[in-house]
Amino acid sequence: MTVAEETEVTLAVGQQKELPVVPDAAGHHPDREMHAILEIGVRSPGGAERTGAPAPGTGPALAEVLIVDTSRSMLHPAAKLHAAKDATVAALRMLPDGTAFAVLSGRFDATVVHPGPGRQALAVAGPGEREAAERAVRILDADGGTAVGAWLDLARWLLKDQPAPVKHVLLLTDGRNEHDHRSDRPLDTVLDACAGRFVCDAWGIGDDWDAELLLRISRRLDGRARAVRAESELTAAYEELMAGLLGTALPELRIRLTPTPGTVIRQVKQVVPNEQELSPVPAGSGGRAAEYVTRAWGDEVRHFQVVLTADPTGRETGEDLQLAAVEIVVPDVRRPVRLPAPQPVLVRWTDNPLDASRQHPGVCRHELYQQASAAVAKAYRAWLRGTEGRDTADRELARALALAGELGDAQLLGALLLIEAAPGTGRIRTDLKDVDWQHLILSSALTTPPAAAGAGGADAAVSSGGGAAPGAGAGSAASPDSGDPALPVRPDGLVACPDCDWLGPADSVYCGGDCGRLLRGSPA
Repeated sequence: MTVAEETEVTLAVGQQKELPVVPDAAGHHPDREMHAILEIGVRSPGGAERTGAPAPGTGPALAEVLIVDTSRSMLHPAAKLHAAKDATVAALRMLPDGTAFAVLSGRFDATVVHPGPGRQALAVAGPGEREAAERAVRILDADGGTAVGAWLDLARWLLKDQPAPVKHVLLLTDGRNEHDHRSDRPLDTVLDACAGRFVCDAWGIGDDWDAELLLRISRRLDGRARAVRAESELTAAYEELMAGLLGTALPELRIRLTPTPGTVIRQVKQVVPNEQELSPVPAGSGGRAAEYVTRAWGDEVRHFQVVLTADPTGRETGEDLQLAAVEIVVPDVRRPVRLPAPQPVLVRWTDNPLDASRQHPGVCRHELYQQASAAVAKAYRAWLRGTEGRDTADRELARALALAGELGDAQLLGALLLIEAAPGTGRIRTDLKDVDWQHLILSSALTTPPAAAGAGGADAAVSSGGGAAPGAGAGSAASPDSGDPALPVRPDGLVACPDCDWLGPADSVYCGGDCGRLLRGSPA
C-alpha cells in the first residue's frame, strides 16, 4: 500500500500562547482560559471512495433513509410535492448496488413508503428495488400535519441494526413542527435518542419552513441545514448532496484531548463550516483523556475551537509548557488511513499585559461570526414587530453588513444584500417575506476560514501531516532522533521527565505531566 493510496488526515494547532500570570487584587491566581483552533483536514486518494463503492471484502458503506414531507401544505402549491418526488427519485437512482435504504412519508406520524409491508426494515439497492421505490414515490399524495419527531424516530428504528459505517437521513419539510405537541415522540426527546446514531441533513422548501428547526436538527445530528429558493432547484441540490455523501472518506473521526494535571477542558466545538457543540465521550485508554466525535468527512477541512483553563501558580514564566495533547483517532476504519502525530496545546505564562491581551486570529474570526449571527437574529425579531421595530432592524442589518465585510465572507455578504433595500443604505427592503429571513438565518449559520487558510499564525503551536502516530501522551513536533541525549530511553521504551518524573513515549516533545515542560527539540 503506497502513500498515494491512503486517506490522509492532517492536524494543525493554532493559538496565542501567552496567558497572564498576574494575580488578582486578593493575591490569588485565578484559572485562565486558553483558546486554540484545531484545523483538521481529510484527503482521500479517490477511486472507490469517491463513488460510494465499498472496499473489497467489506459490506455496504452507506445506509440511507429519505424522508419526504407529505403534509397537506405540500400541495400549496403542488409544485413542492412534485419537486420533492423528483429529487427523491434522483437520490434513489444514485444509490450504489447493495446500499440499504428506505423512503418515509411524514405527516402527523411517519410511514414507510418503500420497502412495503411485510418486508425487512430496509431495502437493498439494485435495479429492481430502485424502480419499485421510484414507483412508490411517484404516487405519494399529501394530507395531515407536521410532527418531525415521529419521522426521525422511525428513521432511528429502521437504522438501529444497520452495520454500514455511514448511516444518513435526508429530511425535507416545507413547514414548521406545528404538531409536535400531538405526538408521543416529541422532537427534543427524539433528538436525544437519535444523537450519535446517524447523520441528518435537513432541507427546507417553499415559503413557510423554519430555519431554527432545521438548524436544531442538523446541529444535534451532525448534519447541515439547507434550503432551496425555487422548487426547481431541489433535484440538483439533492444530486450534489448525494455525490458528496457517496464520497465520504471517513465515516467517523475523533478528537482526543489529554490534559495535563491541573488543566480542565471547558469546551470543544466545531466553528467551520458551521458551529456545532461537541460533547465528550470517554477515551478508550481511560485516564484523563476525553474524545469528541465528528462524522461524515469528505475531502474537506474543518476548524474546531478548544477552550482550556489552567492555574499559573508555581509555573515558570516565559517558557512554553504543555496544557494538553491533541490526537486524531479513526475507529473501525475500512481503508488505510495515515494519521498525524499528536500535537500539543501550549501555554506561555507572562507578566506582560500586552502579550496576554492578544487573541489568535481564528478565535477572533469566530467571535465576529457569532456577532453577525446575533445581529441577523435581532434584526429579524425587530422586523417581526413591524413599524415599531424598523429602526432596530435597520441598525442590526447595518451591523451585520459591516461584520460580513470585515470577515470577507462573500456568501454572507451576498445573503445580506438580498435583504438590503439598496446597496449602501443599510436599510431593510419593504417587500420582504418571512422566508427571506429564513434563508438569511441559514446563511448566517455558515462560516468560512480566512482566505489564507491555516490554523497557524505567528504563535501557531505545531502542524502535522499524516505519519505514524506516536503514543497518546504528549505532542510531537520533532523526529525521534532529534531528542535531547540527556533523556535516555528506558528499556520499556519510555522517557522520564527530569522535573516531575512523568513517563511518556520516547518521541514525546513536551511533558504530559505536572510541569508540561519542553523535553526535546526546539519549541514550535
